[in-house]
Amino acid sequence: MQRKTPVAPRRPHPMTHHSHTRVDDYYWMNNREDEEVLRYIEEENEYLAHHLSGLQDLRDDLYQEMTGRMAQNEESAPNQIDGWVYWSKFSEGQEYPVYLRKKVGSDAEEVILDVNVLADKKPYCAVMGSKISPDHNILAYAVDFQGRRICDIYFKDLRTGELIGNPIEQVTGNLAWAMDNETIFYSRMDIQTLRPNQIFRHHLHSSTDDQLVYEEEDETFRCSVGRTTSRKFLMIHSGSTMTDEVRILEADAPEGPFRVFRGRERGHEYRIDHLDGTFYVHSNENAVNFKIMTCPEDEYSADNWELYLEHREDTLLEGFDLFEKYLILEERKGGQTHIRILSRKDGSRDEFLEFNDPTYTASIAYNPDPAREVLRYHYESLTTPASIFEVHFDTGEVTTIWQKEVVGEFSSDWYRSERIMVTARDGVQVPVSIVYHKDTPLDGSAPLIQYGYGSYGYSIDPYFSLARLSLLDRGMIYAISHIRGGSEMGRKWYEDGRQLKKMNTFTDFIDCGEALLAKGYTSKGKLYCMGGSAGGLLVGAVMNLRPDLYHAVVAAVPFVDVVTTMLDDSIPLTTGEYDEWGNPHVEEYYHYMLSYSPYDNVTSQAYPNLLITSGLHDSQVQFFEPTKWIAKLREHQTGEGTLLMHTNMEAGHGGASGRFEAFRETALIYAFLLDQQ
Repeated sequence: MQRKTPVAPRRPHPMTHHSHTRVDDYYWMNNREDEEVLRYIEEENEYLAHHLSGLQDLRDDLYQEMTGRMAQNEESAPNQIDGWVYWSKFSEGQEYPVYLRKKVGSDAEEVILDVNVLADKKPYCAVMGSKISPDHNILAYAVDFQGRRICDIYFKDLRTGELIGNPIEQVTGNLAWAMDNETIFYSRMDIQTLRPNQIFRHHLHSSTDDQLVYEEEDETFRCSVGRTTSRKFLMIHSGSTMTDEVRILEADAPEGPFRVFRGRERGHEYRIDHLDGTFYVHSNENAVNFKIMTCPEDEYSADNWELYLEHREDTLLEGFDLFEKYLILEERKGGQTHIRILSRKDGSRDEFLEFNDPTYTASIAYNPDPAREVLRYHYESLTTPASIFEVHFDTGEVTTIWQKEVVGEFSSDWYRSERIMVTARDGVQVPVSIVYHKDTPLDGSAPLIQYGYGSYGYSIDPYFSLARLSLLDRGMIYAISHIRGGSEMGRKWYEDGRQLKKMNTFTDFIDCGEALLAKGYTSKGKLYCMGGSAGGLLVGAVMNLRPDLYHAVVAAVPFVDVVTTMLDDSIPLTTGEYDEWGNPHVEEYYHYMLSYSPYDNVTSQAYPNLLITSGLHDSQVQFFEPTKWIAKLREHQTGEGTLLMHTNMEAGHGGASGRFEAFRETALIYAFLLDQQ
């Protein structure tokens, strides 16, 4: 029996800015507590369940495949800190990790936190941050029980197993210990906008109220607290998209005042670290792709900064790690990531680690002890599972510390990866990473999923996916378009895909899709696309610009009502993102953002098949954006494309919190895509 398509009531809501009036018929949907809104969302969920009821066996098969590839008993890479070894593990049937430790040289394991116990009878549970005290006796951990990234901090005495005092409620997961083992600093957010804007000092065994030590009053900035590699300094970092400011305080004198390392200057981004009496500064001052400066710890004013590593036009310096003998650099050149080992004091050694895959991702892993003689780094590719390696500085010997296990029959040799360059309409070369099963024909007969993001300067590097194997094994091709708005090709790549150049992000993606068709990887009617969050904005805009190009689209937790959201500074994350999208209170930005906003540009045309996913408690993209969007799309759809939306009523931006449960939504998405063939 055909189920009635959900229809939302239209209630015109005019909004006038810069002498321009928009009418939003679905503005009324922005109340999470409104019974009519919740009823409409449930109708959409029921409509999706009915429409995809014939795919239940496929969804079940996909879920079993994905979870079946996961090791039931799985452990993380161990990390050695101050004579202790820390790691986590999953046991058979458990959704959540157990955190453990043991003394170096001992086999006696100690459970320090079992998240399965925390999550008992709770629909959502995520440990958002944890820190061990310097003497390794107290564990501070922050837990989110709703999915909105609002946490409570607990303190556990690892000697007795008992909790200490009452939890600190409604904060972030950002924590840093002072060296006295009694004082911890944490960040608190504005509970409405969810902007981390305050840093507090907490005394573990004191009955006095926590002390506010810093408040960020600029609503476009967010703040956090951390500690340097040397452990000598605490740092408060305050930053916006384009500007940073750091304050420092000796970690063994936590009652003192934080001092400004260097005041904020519009457009100056910098981060600092410290070792052996020297500050190292990662700065973009007159260096679009960043450089490294140094200064003595007691003379850190800008006048005393000295150039340590110069800026390069063709290489983005993404970050660094400090060792006693070496400076380890994360660099990006030609769209590929590189790890560089540089002698820290005399420059006598300067070399790169070598990687063989045509497209891959490599990064510095967790290295808490700068005295160690080995470097840990992370590596994976489209065909190689995520791995942690150690390379010995003196011998060059490489040891595998950990690799994500793929249970069952699997070999990287069964899959092929490629990296091609696509010429965009303005002549720019856009990288595309491609993976497929070795038996998949490249004659245009195979379906292809094109994925993209292209915002915030985030680079979507080629990564391995257990779940994706289910698509590749069924003959699908998967392609990641490294479009402008990310940083894959350097900082300019980001600059050319934000604010008044945002349209490049969308046209790059379209041009990549056209090229994949032209090169014969797939053919018309077999090209699909997918994106999430700001990637949902991407595919939403592309749907309006080229509704004919893609046969099916997946938009996960999509940011689609750009103008209305960015005009409302009470919505979480809005003010901190003016540097990304522009401030629509300024007329030029208002009209430019209006030109691509997916929700505002829905018109009467034939839209492709569409699956939207959403989370009722999403703190980043509010639930009402995708809800309004599908209602408006239904109103204007003139073609035969099916429009579906699934809202997780118990989760937020990241979906379900359990390691198995999260695959149910992935199975839903994949079943939808496989059904398009």
